[in-house]
Amino acid sequence: MRHFNGKQIPEKIFGKLINAAHLAPSVGLMEPWRFIRITDAHVRKEIHDIVEQERIQTARALGEREDEFLSLKVEGIMDCSEVLVAALPDKRQKHIFGRRTLPEMDLASLSCAIQNMWLAARVENIGLGWVSLFDPPQIKQLLGMPEGSHPVAILCVGYTDKFYDEPMLQEENWAKRTAWENKIMTNRWID
Repeated sequence: MRHFNGKQIPEKIFGKLINAAHLAPSVGLMEPWRFIRITDAHVRKEIHDIVEQERIQTARALGEREDEFLSLKVEGIMDCSEVLVAALPDKRQKHIFGRRTLPEMDLASLSCAIQNMWLAARVENIGLGWVSLFDPPQIKQLLGMPEGSHPVAILCVGYTDKFYDEPMLQEENWAKRTAWENKIMTNRWID
């Protein structure tokens, strides 16, 4: 979701969304999620500026699709009711269970928490957008995050006048969803 109407989310409902995130499954019950709620308008604007810098860099990297990309609305930071930065904490290496051979399981667990929040938001008729266009070191510095922590997503949360009929990037003809049948193989990898 990138289009929001600015209507505020009641604190009780916001709490339900955070609780839904916290009830997500996590490998080894490590609960690696941390959410930084951005309530300061100046900090929100600085986050927006960091995202805008990366949006321009991404557009340049796309070459011939640069102008097409720049015409897309890729975030709703200044329009949504709530901005959250979803992050992994420092000292994650102490969680060995499930991470010895797959250290990214903390990221998978955080992703489950975000999806739980996303689904809970939809039940409440609230939109959620995941912004990934940002420079992690800039966000870490801005938010005073500890060494070893890692910002993963900027989440824009808020009411919308209309949910998309299909993913916005598909509606805008940027990309098309593939059939699930193209994503499953039997017994071995087949290209």
